[in-house]
Amino acid sequence: MPNTLHVFDYLSAQAPVLSAAVCVVFGDEPFLKRLALQSIRRQVLGDGDTPVESFDGTTAQWRDVHDELGTVALFGGGGRRLAVIDDADDFVGRFRDKLEPYAERSKSRNVLVLNVGTWASNTRLYKLVDQFGLQIECRVPQKASSSKNKVIDEPRLLNWIVAWSHSHHGVKLAPKAARLMLDLVGPELGLLDQDLAKLALFVPSGGQISPEMVQEVIGGWRAKTVWELLDAACDGNAAEALLQFERLLQSVDHPIALFGQFSWSLRRFAAATRLYQRAERQGKRPPLRDVLGQARFRDWPKGTLQRAEEQLKQMGRERAGQLYRWLLEADLGLKGSHSSPSRARFVLERLILRLAKQSGRRVPPAAEAKSRHS
Repeated sequence: MPNTLHVFDYLSAQAPVLSAAVCVVFGDEPFLKRLALQSIRRQVLGDGDTPVESFDGTTAQWRDVHDELGTVALFGGGGRRLAVIDDADDFVGRFRDKLEPYAERSKSRNVLVLNVGTWASNTRLYKLVDQFGLQIECRVPQKASSSKNKVIDEPRLLNWIVAWSHSHHGVKLAPKAARLMLDLVGPELGLLDQDLAKLALFVPSGGQISPEMVQEVIGGWRAKTVWELLDAACDGNAAEALLQFERLLQSVDHPIALFGQFSWSLRRFAAATRLYQRAERQGKRPPLRDVLGQARFRDWPKGTLQRAEEQLKQMGRERAGQLYRWLLEADLGLKGSHSSPSRARFVLERLILRLAKQSGRRVPPAAEAKSRHS
């Protein structure tokens, strides 16, 4: 098995015993990280209740971690121990000079796991762990591309959704139902898992989930409200859009749970805009509906494609052309300075106001000031 794997490959390999002394779990998908860490724990400690020693990467000291790794477990795990450094980016920066020789020469049966967000492939530590340890990438799968814009590998993601529903929720998911779930929820794997668990309650074990069931149970009022919110924002009606946003906030534990659905819809509008602009440069003016189809819009339920066409027209060339930049800024904000629930909502409010502000209609001053001072 190669030493740097995407988590889908790592989990499907089902290696019985983990022999690496150093493992790195990296990426920005917390649900996949949790699956990887659970698998590592089982491989190192078995299915018993042997505790895992966890360290906070912002405060942990190398001497304490090294002492833990040098201790033999008296009970469980076949005498092995597992030490996990959470939020380890800072820890790696402070103790890189200790980690490099440890990764290269350690023969310990105990396992050190570094749970990091970023993991640069051009560093010596990356290359050493790739050679002597194990590295697991925990991101939504992406297609290999020479461009800077990452493209989600949708076929692979859809295959995972279908396989996961069968292996972990005991139900079959029709391919069209998986496609609809991805359209409704977006590539947010934790949310997809929660919705699959909800759908599994509506069918007997081994039963099949249909697209109609996905639309009724998962789509429902939330999907309708997101469309209404986008309608209002694209039309410049910021007050109505913010009212719909407030309704949606009541249905989730964290505002970031809504960002997947927002961004999934808006990314497709952005893609459609680029496709249309590319055709224009070639002297063509294709029908908007054809361009929307190329951008992965589906006419399900019936009338969806017509509504998307109307929204894109409402949005206009100027706003649609800035969507990728706005979404990137929102994503960085939600993962950084505005990651707490109390501040995350301001990121989405600012995105809504940006959509509404340029339509020529007046944005309520109080709403604009609230977003500006967040």
